[in-house]
Amino acid sequence: MSINPVHLDLLRHGDTGHRSYRGQLDDSLLELGWRQMRDAVLGREWDAIVSSPLQRCAAFAQELAQARGLPWALEPRLREYHFGDWQGRPVDAIAAQEGEALARFWADPVAYPPPGAERFDDFAARLTAAMDDIAQRHGGRRVLVVTHGGAIRLLRCIAAGRRYTDLLNIDVAHASLHAVSWPPKPARDGAAARAQADPVDG
Repeated sequence: MSINPVHLDLLRHGDTGHRSYRGQLDDSLLELGWRQMRDAVLGREWDAIVSSPLQRCAAFAQELAQARGLPWALEPRLREYHFGDWQGRPVDAIAAQEGEALARFWADPVAYPPPGAERFDDFAARLTAAMDDIAQRHGGRRVLVVTHGGAIRLLRCIAAGRRYTDLLNIDVAHASLHAVSWPPKPARDGAAARAQADPVDG
């Protein structure tokens, strides 16, 4: 089934206070994180909200939807990348104990994922499927998608048809908004997608 292009706003969650690979750990927001997200949406309007189910995204999505009387839904496929055995471990500790593996991951996270981590192809596939469904259900509407740093970096590359390695240069600050059009443009090359090795919580 074809999908008419739709414009979506991706919002990263606010600060949780953690500085490690958080991935799919279910962290809550700091009060700072709440303020960041509330400030980010001031003066902006949407018709619906879709959120990752992790509470650092979902709690704010629910608050905003209730305050504005908007429909909202949780989308499990919008969860962050799962970092396997490295999830929740301080990056300094990983560097000290598994320095060579960490260096390989930073150089090519697709070819050298963390031990026990989610396959990057699976990460990309579930994000793409989630966005396809959101676009199909909400064609012609303004939708806020609340998700995570790694997810937003990858989705921005896919949506723009950019080289997947470009995501290493994409800044996605806490509570930052990123407008994308979906379905994505055709990719400019066939290179494998690369995940952002961001030591800050996702």
